[in-house]
Amino acid sequence: MASPSNHSTAPVSEFLLICFPNYQSWQHWLSLPLSLLFLLAMGANATLLITIWLEASLHEPMYYLLSLLSLLDVVLCLTVIPRILAIFWFDLRSISFSACFLQMFIMNSFLAMESCTFMVMAYDRYVAICHPLRYPSIITDQFVAKASVFIMARNALLLSPVPILSARLRYCGKKVIENCICANLSVSRLSCDNFTLNRIYQFVAGWTLLGSDFILIFLSYTFILRAVLRFKAEGAAAKALSTCGSHFILILFFSTILLVVVLTDVSRKKVPMDILILLNVLHHLIPPALNPIVYGFRTKELKQGFQKLLQRRS
Repeated sequence: MASPSNHSTAPVSEFLLICFPNYQSWQHWLSLPLSLLFLLAMGANATLLITIWLEASLHEPMYYLLSLLSLLDVVLCLTVIPRILAIFWFDLRSISFSACFLQMFIMNSFLAMESCTFMVMAYDRYVAICHPLRYPSIITDQFVAKASVFIMARNALLLSPVPILSARLRYCGKKVIENCICANLSVSRLSCDNFTLNRIYQFVAGWTLLGSDFILIFLSYTFILRAVLRFKAEGAAAKALSTCGSHFILILFFSTILLVVVLTDVSRKKVPMDILILLNVLHHLIPPALNPIVYGFRTKELKQGFQKLLQRRS
């Protein structure tokens, strides 16, 4: 076994990812449902993106926002799930120092980008239902372009310090990450340095960004609910409630899983490690699989656009 002096002179160049350290026999059983969910997420999002791209009638702001959400889902899935499956199937546990912190950056920033996209989409629905006459002048292609830049810039800039702070720590011996992914705290705990600043920054930045997004989403749907209940046209209220209700439930699901992951990571001594790891994995897979179905193919125009594409092929 290496001595402490060897640890200080041998910096870590790669890490080893250990999924489910207490129940490694789970891996083979989990690989099948994870693979199916991954294929569902990739297939549904690819179908949504191709339909919106090829169908001219869908070149509208609302569908551009859906495309952005799908792109974020695809990047998140491709960043996390193939590596996990490689661990399960081929026991490829090693990940380079730079690849680990790149994965950490993408996971942190893109999850926050998803939250921000949900917020912009909630605002889009608020304007469409509460101010329908002003909708074409407010929600324009220019608005979507500015919103997209804001979504990417805000979250990339404010969350990039998380992997930077983590990468600047000294890693002088321990290299086994008890996780399937390079989560910030799982990696930072391996360092020889104090990582309190890293933990505080992630906590404050995460809660500030995601908390403000959720408050604005909640307010948007509150105003939508008030407006919907005043509708007098037969069936209009039920249709609006059905659409917006499914959206809000999905957003709540996204936020709840994220909250559970954060809280269990803080109180990791009270929660089994393997449960925390499983929640981390599912949070990067279930929302990408559900988003295109709930947001996309429950929409009449998208279903019609998809049917037109199928008719052209046949």
